[in-house]
Amino acid sequence: QVQLVESGGGLVQAGGSLRLSCVASGVTACISAMGWYRQAPGKERELVAVKTSDDSTNYADAVKGRSTISRDNAKNTVSLQMNSLKPEDTAVYYCNALCYRYNYWGQGIQVTVSS
Repeated sequence: QVQLVESGGGLVQAGGSLRLSCVASGVTACISAMGWYRQAPGKERELVAVKTSDDSTNYADAVKGRSTISRDNAKNTVSLQMNSLKPEDTAVYYCNALCYRYNYWGQGIQVTVSS
């Protein structure tokens, strides 16, 4: 079992920045990738960014160039720095960890960008 706890969400004005953080606990040795997904009202959950244990990264086109994912494998943490935020970035953001072929999720954290 892997437990994920997110922090850092909140309300920000358009053009502002936020940093989301997530710490994993439990059976963390199996984690191969950690990342962030988001789900806006009425929409499906979508990938924001993911970073694997070998440092490969993948970003959604919608956030590419505005966001940076970082990961500390020793501390089992993953962070997402988001800049130049837009109202369309408003969503619940979920931390994700891939352990073998099982996805673990955090409870989600609200990010609201006001125009």
